[in-house]
Amino acid sequence: MTGDTGAGGRTPPQVSVRKLMLTDFRNYRNLSIDLSPGAVVLTGENGAGKTNLLEAISFLSPGRGLRRATLAEAAREGATDGFAIHASLEGPFGECEIGTGTTGQDGAGEPVRKVRINGATARSADELTEWLRVIWLTPAMDTLFTGPAGDRRRFLDRLVLAIDPAHGRRAADYEKAMRARNRLLAEDSRDDRWFEAIETQMAETGVAIAAARAELVRLLSAMMERLPADGPFPKATLTLSGSVEDEVGVRPAIEVEEAFRSALAGGRWRDRAAGRTLEGPHRADLRVRHAPKDQAAELCSTGEQKALLIGIVLSHARLTGDVAGSAPILLLDEIAAHLDAGRRAALFAILDELNCQYFMTGTEAALFSSLAGRAQFLTVAAGTVSPTPGP
Repeated sequence: MTGDTGAGGRTPPQVSVRKLMLTDFRNYRNLSIDLSPGAVVLTGENGAGKTNLLEAISFLSPGRGLRRATLAEAAREGATDGFAIHASLEGPFGECEIGTGTTGQDGAGEPVRKVRINGATARSADELTEWLRVIWLTPAMDTLFTGPAGDRRRFLDRLVLAIDPAHGRRAADYEKAMRARNRLLAEDSRDDRWFEAIETQMAETGVAIAAARAELVRLLSAMMERLPADGPFPKATLTLSGSVEDEVGVRPAIEVEEAFRSALAGGRWRDRAAGRTLEGPHRADLRVRHAPKDQAAELCSTGEQKALLIGIVLSHARLTGDVAGSAPILLLDEIAAHLDAGRRAALFAILDELNCQYFMTGTEAALFSSLAGRAQFLTVAAGTVSPTPGP
């Protein structure tokens, strides 16, 4: 990668979705489309289903997709058997067939997600990351810097998950243990043995979560430092704050675990009064500053915040490609509408240099006119997708 990417070194090979088939997903009863590597532009009116297509691709990764929807919400209204997504991939591994969707219900009556890779049932959705990594940027993330800390934690954890697939399981184990502790608090339980067992698990998984987040921030910061000072998307300074995060990297992990466990034990009275656990990685925050201006991101203009966010996502895409050994797939929803012509052209150039397949949506094909002749243009309308010649 050269030029605006600022990364240097070998460009990772591309992984691309070459065919996408949907059954009863969102507003699509049945859909089958062939896709090209590189840039794919989806245009159409608001509500036509452009974002639904991006969401379907986001389900080719672990987690709840770019909308964080439940499995029941992702199924087409009126569908009786859930939804199904099938993708044919092409990459350095050759070809791969991935299927995911819902089948049956669990003990609570909720749909169960299944994943099949080359015809074999996967043990978990984490196995998807062996074949592709998916990164996205949506309009809902525009308030990331001014919104609640929980939004930034989820954003950070998604970045970590693309680099470290085990992070999702650690986070799920921590949440499960914390819910069990909160139930004991709500029941006013005084069973120290139960508390000790749960708090030990929370300390082990919590410190692992904090360490993974801290490592991602370190790697991502180093990647952004390699960007040109006068690039189209400003450098960001990232810092991670939290009672556990502040200790990771400063003290041995075993000492941080013991300190967190002791803090949980000593804070039971306070947590009992609050009805929930008040200390841990579930309270951490990611703070971002506009490096050239040395200004907190939440105090920057809306345009500056968008440029900062794009810069972070692009740097993360570079990092993911370096770590995974193949370029991630990028999903960029309504990305061009908020950029002037110069920044749009710069963005497209960087995406091309990343050698990734990237999907972009917009209401007007003219916003992507500089991609004419080097992108696949598709028109989305009422559950149908058809090829167009482009602007």
